[in-house]
Amino acid sequence: MFEERYDVAVVGTGHAGCEAALACARLGLETIIFTVSINSIALMPCNPNVGGTSKGHLVREVDALGGEMGKNIDKTFIQSKMLNRSKGPAVHSLRAQADKAEYSRAMRITLENQEHLTIKQAEVSKLLVENGSAIGVEIFTGGVYKTSAVILCTGTYLSARCLCGEAITYTGPNGLMAANHLSDSLREAGIELVRFKTGTPARIDKRSIDFSKMTEQKGDVPIVPFSFSTDPESIQKEQISCYLTYTNEKTHEIIRANLDRSPMYSGVIEGTGPRYCPSIEDKVVRFADKDRHQLFVEPEGLSTNEMYISGMSSSMPEDVQIEMYRTVPGLENCKIVRNAYAIEYDCINPKQLYPTLEFKSIRNLFAAGQFNGSSGYEEAAAQGIIAGINAAQTVLGKEKIVIDRSQGYIGVLIDDLVTKDNFEPYRMMTSRAEYRLLLRQDNADLRLGRLGYEVGLISEERYTQLLEKEESIQKEVERLRSTYVGANEKVNSLLEELGSNPISSGASLFELIARPELSYEALLPIDPGRKELPLDVIEQVGINIKYSGYIERQMKQVEAFKKLEKRKIPEGLDYNSIKGLRLEARQKLAKFQPVSIGQASRISGVSPADISVLLVYLKS
Repeated sequence: MFEERYDVAVVGTGHAGCEAALACARLGLETIIFTVSINSIALMPCNPNVGGTSKGHLVREVDALGGEMGKNIDKTFIQSKMLNRSKGPAVHSLRAQADKAEYSRAMRITLENQEHLTIKQAEVSKLLVENGSAIGVEIFTGGVYKTSAVILCTGTYLSARCLCGEAITYTGPNGLMAANHLSDSLREAGIELVRFKTGTPARIDKRSIDFSKMTEQKGDVPIVPFSFSTDPESIQKEQISCYLTYTNEKTHEIIRANLDRSPMYSGVIEGTGPRYCPSIEDKVVRFADKDRHQLFVEPEGLSTNEMYISGMSSSMPEDVQIEMYRTVPGLENCKIVRNAYAIEYDCINPKQLYPTLEFKSIRNLFAAGQFNGSSGYEEAAAQGIIAGINAAQTVLGKEKIVIDRSQGYIGVLIDDLVTKDNFEPYRMMTSRAEYRLLLRQDNADLRLGRLGYEVGLISEERYTQLLEKEESIQKEVERLRSTYVGANEKVNSLLEELGSNPISSGASLFELIARPELSYEALLPIDPGRKELPLDVIEQVGINIKYSGYIERQMKQVEAFKKLEKRKIPEGLDYNSIKGLRLEARQKLAKFQPVSIGQASRISGVSPADISVLLVYLKS
């Protein structure tokens, strides 16, 4: 029997696996990453974009920690837009259309050239567990790889099957081989698996589309990079357009007439699908009052004619797909290159994980990505880098990290996964983050860069630049706070010109910038002491002043939150022995095994009264 030794084994080369493996290798650990196909490295089997509302925050946070996704999309995007510009900075989110083939190719090159990282094309069939610890994996051909930690990032490949009407193929996404043997091994190890489902729309031949019947959607100028380490000037380039169109009543009639042939409604699909990314047939049924649904027609890359029809995923039979797509303005003569399909797969109930993404029941075993019951490339990458860091910390004998809800969207994502009953694929949204004014995508480096440096994934040079940026922001805010202007003609003339009320006595520039109608840049004529500053510093100064009152209020809320997070709960606490706890609270606390009072308070079914009882018990 063939046997090799590595520090860490990563199973899966999707967005979670790539980040996990790179983190381990960059921290000096000999890492092996397994894939059912080398061609599936950083595959984008569904939408051709990175980022979007709240997801852009995750990409920026991954970058701040030293991850790769932001850098990779900066190399390979074909269109970029900052979403929600009409709203406040808390919900601004960057979104970039990717050249799918180039994104995958660039990430593969990164992995192939990463020191301490080995790529192995093989199907992992067994998890090796000894004395309650993961000690390696076995591949289908019999090879054994002994390790000190294992990270499972299997995506949508475990016992996967794809459905297109009555046609069922037992493959992973994009027709790639499914992983058919690992699920049984995981169950034997005591891991609870569940069945989830997701889907993807058809890909249409660009030459068969009439774009004159659609609304063109252009990218932003100037282009804003995802990575804090990318020079903005280096990515200013010509962008490819997307197009907007809509379904109509004729589309909906065809769907309603064929619902009995949809595997989702006929009972063939067993898995639960994502509520916030429904198929077109699900939209038509759930939103029966809507006479149309928005669709975006997006290019899949520069070297292909395939166009992605965002908003129209389906598992309908091929003949129904052709009929319904051809009712859409601009798609009347469309030719389908790849049919839409649904995919079912095995994943875990993430309540089995600690916030470090290590399994509670098996030491040195970590999990990330869609295997944890989430959806989306960005959610996967965010979990991947945390699982990678913590697996490495474990092997190196260092303390594992946890990002809490007040520190990042990554913290919200993981906390939601491990403390809530998730009956469908989890999707990140800005509304899930209670401290979202503090957790903006523009300040991700200031929030998490120090942690990335302490772990060892951020270079000394980049960290020094971060400290300089931090200092520049603080100094400029203090300068504006202590710089006063008088109620003279020049000042009041400018204020009136900018639609603001004149002042009757002296006011600080800080006070003036805080006015909704004024800005840092607009007050330059009455600010002769201003020095030239980088654009990212100016942005932070403006936001910190403009929203200072709200930021201070959220900081106080965070202080109260932190107190509960610091109150740790002993591992293995017998909740049945605590008098005064309601039965439901005992059951939920025993099931989730929270690590802190704060985490316990967020478990559904645990009331404030239960938390009070728990606090009294811990004090005694």
